[in-house]
Amino acid sequence: MNEKLNEQELHNLAMNIVGKQLEKDGFEFLGVNSKLKRDPQFVALKNKELHFIIVRAISYPQDAHAYDPVFMQTIKQHANKFEAKTYYAGVGLGHGSDYGKPVIKNEDYTVVYKGLQEII
Repeated sequence: MNEKLNEQELHNLAMNIVGKQLEKDGFEFLGVNSKLKRDPQFVALKNKELHFIIVRAISYPQDAHAYDPVFMQTIKQHANKFEAKTYYAGVGLGHGSDYGKPVIKNEDYTVVYKGLQEII
């Protein structure tokens, strides 16, 4: 069968990975948007502070931790209107046996995720 995950499925997988980490870290979700090209993906509260979190599913050979600084500053400007902090969460996804290959449905996958990167 070897059917690759499509862009939306990869995005949903990345959202699940980040969402579980956010829950574990004590974030309370106020809004979740899993549609592609709709930002931010998570609006969350932690310690009475508002957080906007942008999630991206990244495939090899792209660097999961590199983001578009112009785009992220646009999001940060929007977040500032709400006195919110802005974060980027890049999730590298690849096949379980070879990170350089695409993720296949119902097969193991590899994750490269270093956590949230605050946009200052």
